[in-house]
Amino acid sequence: MLIGSMFAGLALYSLVNIVIGFFLFIVILDNSGTKAPYFAAGGVVLALVGLGAGIGLHFIRKAWARGLGLGLMIGWALWSILSAGFFTGLNPSLYD
Repeated sequence: MLIGSMFAGLALYSLVNIVIGFFLFIVILDNSGTKAPYFAAGGVVLALVGLGAGIGLHFIRKAWARGLGLGLMIGWALWSILSAGFFTGLNPSLYD
C-alpha cells in the first residue's frame, strides 16, 4: 500500500508540475514585461504542493497518506534534480 501510493504521489506531482509549467509558459508568452514574479510564484506554488502537502500528508498516520506525501516530496526533488531547478523554479537564471 505504501509503495503504490508513493508512486501515485510521484505521478500526481508530475501532473501538477506539467499543468503549472504549461500555465506559466502561456502567461509568460502573453506578458511583455518582467517574468521573474511569475517564475517566483510558480516556484512557491510547486514547493507548497510538493513539500508542504507532502509533509502534511506524512503526519497523517495512515499508510496511504504517508506514501502519497512521500511521493509528492520525491517528485519535487526528482524534478528539481533532473531539470537543474528549471521546472521547479530553483534555477537562478530564471530570474534575470
